[in-house]
Amino acid sequence: MANPSDERYLTTAEVARRLGVKDTTVYAYASRGMLRSHRLPGRRGSFFRQDEVDEFVAQGRDARQASGAVERIRTELTLLDDDLLYYRGHNVGELALTVSFEAVAGLLWTGELEKTRQFPRYDSLVDIVRTARAGLPPETGTVDAMKVAVAVLGAVDPLRFDLSTPAVVRVGQKLIGVLVDAMPGGETDDARLITQRLAGKLGGRPVDIGLLNIALVLLADHDLAVSTVAARVAASARAHPYAVVSAGLGAVDGRYHGVQSTLAYRFLSDAMDNPLRAIAERQRAGGLPGFGHRIYQAHDPRADVLLGLLRGHPDAADVMATVDAVIIVADSFPNVDLALAALMHAYDLRPDAGEAIFALARTAGWLAHAIEEYREPGLRFRPLGVYTGDRPER
Repeated sequence: MANPSDERYLTTAEVARRLGVKDTTVYAYASRGMLRSHRLPGRRGSFFRQDEVDEFVAQGRDARQASGAVERIRTELTLLDDDLLYYRGHNVGELALTVSFEAVAGLLWTGELEKTRQFPRYDSLVDIVRTARAGLPPETGTVDAMKVAVAVLGAVDPLRFDLSTPAVVRVGQKLIGVLVDAMPGGETDDARLITQRLAGKLGGRPVDIGLLNIALVLLADHDLAVSTVAARVAASARAHPYAVVSAGLGAVDGRYHGVQSTLAYRFLSDAMDNPLRAIAERQRAGGLPGFGHRIYQAHDPRADVLLGLLRGHPDAADVMATVDAVIIVADSFPNVDLALAALMHAYDLRPDAGEAIFALARTAGWLAHAIEEYREPGLRFRPLGVYTGDRPER
């Protein structure tokens, strides 16, 4: 409930006069999340904070009509600042070196850094998912199998529409745990941490669990990446958490997002034979996978952490020699996709193992954003289309 003593509020009619529109238009802006309405104690009708109305006016009529949606998504989760990355005020590079992925997921979901957090096992759900996976063709990719698993887990959860924070946290722990435990590979019945349960299921040799934990922490969230926006749009429609993760997984499948580590993996494979030729071929095809970033200007802090550790790790000596060779020639900085590809080569993992690591890690972030979005007005993502087709005859 808004407190009228704290802010100056305007009635719907006052906002309409200020904007030069009808009352119904103000209600439409509110339904789309472009303005936030409040209820005041002892007064009837909707009220709007004057400072928010002033900001809305400052955006300009054309900008409002062109976007039609929420111009700013306020989030307390992730800060990208000066080529550094923070989760809820914690430097992510430091978190990756000091706490478990489970603890970081809990930090994103609840704001509390519970270092002893563990994700329970759900053996009956694992059996259900494995039965569903058994019907898929052998060549099915890991992320495609995860999509099926998420849909199945949602279908068998009668309480999936409980959107409270504790319920979403339970779903997050269940989803990540079952997705890992249902993967084919070495059984780890006595392992408790996600890294221990995942390390031997990515192909090749079991991954060093310390390096795997660092990769999961570094990838858990990255502000409003495209898959996160997709997840928030689903949450704004009050889709249940399983559907939110499904939306995120759908966007991850795009060639410009989650599959970049696979492209970087193949690039490193070629570069091990001939670095200059591999670089030249990729440049001719349109660009080097694993280098540069739309957000970072000079370096990717996630790549700095993971590549720095791989550079001194005996398991990664061969691949890091290739990585350092291509970095010298690339005329750009390496990003986390190249670091993930290097980790994959160090342990002879499947070419799509990086996509699986990315999707598992980012599931924590998608659900954290869903928790935030469930607190916002529903259906606030409603852009206005600019029609460019044929006009009907009158």
